[in-house]
Amino acid sequence: MAKFFINRPIVAMVLSILMTLIGLVAMVGLPIAQFPNIVPPEIKVNATYTGADALTVEQAVSTPIE
Repeated sequence: MAKFFINRPIVAMVLSILMTLIGLVAMVGLPIAQFPNIVPPEIKVNATYTGADALTVEQAVSTPIE
């Protein structure tokens, strides 16, 4: 295969130019956003501790879950 392109350098140049042009057309056609809408992963946890005050819930439940 290498011998084919060595004997026919015009074919190799045409293929190189064609591939470059196709790449440029594809690159121009791609949608690009400066700030894409990406939703960060989110987990919601509901924990209850009946009869405990806020400080106890924070220390015993919230902090260990984080």
